[in-house]
Amino acid sequence: VDEVWMPPSGGGMLGMSRTVARGRMVEHEFLQIRAQDGRVVLVARPSGQPRATFTATAVGPRAVTFENPAHDFPQRVMYRHQDDGMLVGRIEGEEKGQARGVDFPIRRVACP
Repeated sequence: VDEVWMPPSGGGMLGMSRTVARGRMVEHEFLQIRAQDGRVVLVARPSGQPRATFTATAVGPRAVTFENPAHDFPQRVMYRHQDDGMLVGRIEGEEKGQARGVDFPIRRVACP
């Protein structure tokens, strides 16, 4: 999985990700963090799914949590900056009545 974010500019950030398996792109997602109606939101447009908007419910110097309780899965999207320099993305919520969470460790690399 590759995830790339542009630096903040013009009141927002743009990101995108892709998942490659066996040499083939199997998923992609376009992301946006911006202000909307006085709140900070994360707008996700995953491949093959409708757009989903998550509202920031906790914002700190090293972590942010976005939530959308009405979304199927995930209901929460979190980013946390760790002391070792890693960024951990996490999605969590309920899926088919079961609690589920997935971590995405992210490390900064130079662009090719």
